[in-house]
Amino acid sequence: MNKIIYADNAATTKLSPTAFEAMKPYLLDIYGNPSSLYKLGIQSRKAVDTARETVANCINAEPREIFFLSGGSEADNWAIKGAAELGARKGKKHIISSKFEHHAVLHTLEYLEKHGFEVTLLDVHKDGLVRPEELENAIREDTALVTIMTANNEIGTIQPVKELAAICKKHNVLFHTDAVQAVGTIPIDVKDIGCDMLSMSGHKFHGPKGVGAIYIRKGIILPNLIHGGAQERGMRAGTENIAGVVGMSVALKESCEKMAVRNARLEKMRDRLIDGLLKINRSHINGDRISRLPGNVNMCFEGVEGESLLLMLDMKGIEASSGSACTSGSLDPSHVLLAIGLPHEIAHGSLRLTFSDDNTEEDIDEILTAVPSVVEKLRSMSPLWEKIIKENK
Repeated sequence: MNKIIYADNAATTKLSPTAFEAMKPYLLDIYGNPSSLYKLGIQSRKAVDTARETVANCINAEPREIFFLSGGSEADNWAIKGAAELGARKGKKHIISSKFEHHAVLHTLEYLEKHGFEVTLLDVHKDGLVRPEELENAIREDTALVTIMTANNEIGTIQPVKELAAICKKHNVLFHTDAVQAVGTIPIDVKDIGCDMLSMSGHKFHGPKGVGAIYIRKGIILPNLIHGGAQERGMRAGTENIAGVVGMSVALKESCEKMAVRNARLEKMRDRLIDGLLKINRSHINGDRISRLPGNVNMCFEGVEGESLLLMLDMKGIEASSGSACTSGSLDPSHVLLAIGLPHEIAHGSLRLTFSDDNTEEDIDEILTAVPSVVEKLRSMSPLWEKIIKENK
C-alpha cells in the first residue's frame, strides 16, 4: 500500500491551508513587534487584536478574557499554579483533579504537592467518566481549585464539565478545564459550561504548533507565570507570536464552522470502525461509546503488545498511536488505561486511532483489513496469547 493513512490527529493535526495563507504576511511582510508604535508594529497589534476577538467568539468569551501563550501545557501550568497561589493566600491548599488527566496537569500537581499542597485525584471508572457526586464529596473547606479535562486525549471520553463547574460554583471553588482535545472538535461555550479557566492549543485543530490560548474569566487575576515585558496586558511576558496567533484563530474559526457536518461524518466512520474491530476475538473498546469525541477510537487487543502493533501497522502505511509508552528503556502501560481499571497485560495491547476531515471511508476500509491481520500475526507469535486461549477454553 503506497498511501499513508494518518490516524493520529489527537497528537497533532495537519496545518490548515487557509491558516497557512493567513500566516504568510506576518512571517514575511508585517513582521513588526506589536509593542512598537510605528506602522509595522501597529499592523501587528491589530492582527493580534483581531485574532483575540475571533478566538473569543468561537468559545463565547470576551476578547479581554483570552490570553495567547505557547500552548496547552503552558496554559495548564498557569491556571493551576496561579489558582494554587491565590488559594494559598487564603489558607486553601487542596486541589482536586482526576486520575487520567494529561501529564501537563498531573506533573504540575506533583510539583505543587512538593510545595505543601494536597491533591485528591478522582476515579474515572470503567467508562472513563468522572462522577459529579464524587467531586462534590471530595470538596473541602480548604479546596482552592478543581481541574478536570473536557475530553480525554487518549480514550476521547467527554466529561460532564457543566455539572462539575456548577458544583464548584456552589462551593465557591475555582474550576479549570483542560480543553485542548475539545476546542475546535466539539462545541465549547465557556458561559454555558460555567468554567473559570480553560486551556486550548492551536495544533489540535489544524492551527500551527507552539501557540495556544487560555480563557480566564473576567474578575480573576492570576499571578503571572512568566515575568518580563508588559505583553498580554501585563499578564504574560514575551513578544507575541503574531503569525501563530493569526493562524490559530483562523484555523479555529474554520474548524468551528465545519464542525456539525464534519462530526456527523466522523461519528459514522468511528462507529463503523469500532464495530468492525470488536469482531476481533478478545478485543475491547476503551471508554464510553456515546460520550466520546467524534473521531476517537481506542481499543485493546488481548495477547498483543501495543508497540509491535504500531510498528507493523506503520509498515502497512497506517500511522497511529498506542497507550503504551517507552520510558527510560522500560515499557509502561498508559496511566489513562490503568485509571479505567484495565490490568497491565491488557493495557499493553492498546491502539488509538484518531481522525480528522482529511480521513475517508476508504481509510476505514484499509484499517479494518490491516488491524485484524496484524493482530492475528502478533498473536501467532505470542506465548501470552497461547496462555489466554488455554485459560479460557
